[in-house]
Amino acid sequence: MKITVIGGTGLIGSQLVTRLRDAGHDVVAASLSSGLDLLTGAGLDEALDGAHTVVNVSNSPTFDEQSLAFFRTTVGNLLSAGERAGVRHQVALSIVGVDQVPGLDYYRAKTLQEELLRGGPTPYSIVRATQFFEFMDSVISMTADDKAVRLPATPVQPIASAEVVAALADVASAPPLNGILEVAGPDAFTLDELGRLTLAAREDERPVITDAHAGMFAAAPGSVLTPGPDARLAPTHYEEWLATTLKG
Repeated sequence: MKITVIGGTGLIGSQLVTRLRDAGHDVVAASLSSGLDLLTGAGLDEALDGAHTVVNVSNSPTFDEQSLAFFRTTVGNLLSAGERAGVRHQVALSIVGVDQVPGLDYYRAKTLQEELLRGGPTPYSIVRATQFFEFMDSVISMTADDKAVRLPATPVQPIASAEVVAALADVASAPPLNGILEVAGPDAFTLDELGRLTLAAREDERPVITDAHAGMFAAAPGSVLTPGPDARLAPTHYEEWLATTLKG
């Protein structure tokens, strides 16, 4: 099967390209470095030529209200180009609980992406993932100073990026869901608890102060960032992944 990966050089895209090629698929890795400009549409027809499936793991360069315009334009361009090319399956990576956090511009933008895909001309699949293990350091740094880290007690159930890639590869090579698959890690934490585990593993002695107003995830109400009962749960535990990463 010929599959085009939009955003094929990023954290998820690069792993997905490798996994799909190892499975025997003909894969095009499309990104700015390959001459693709999603905002103008330049390079899209070439990237999608002959593709059966398109997997969109591209991302907005900003997380503010400009991300709404980014997804509105890029998804529109991608769907139009896909229709011209005869693409039979459009796959997008999204976020668990994305439509339940209207207080975050980026989440509203990703919700718009999903809505445009559902209303488009091509059968589709949406893979919603929880927060990646790899992003925990960035989450900590957003609300940290030299003396402490402030994090809300927001429930999360993070997942390794490699296991998100595995789910995307399975979905991309199967018939369209015309719906949503949720994927998550095996363990639920509160974000402040996860911060303490991370700092302890890194021998960072700064305390984590529970602060209901700290950081972007403070805007997420209740347990909306955790998966529903039908989610696909990955096997890797955060503590195991963290220990392996530190050894590396």
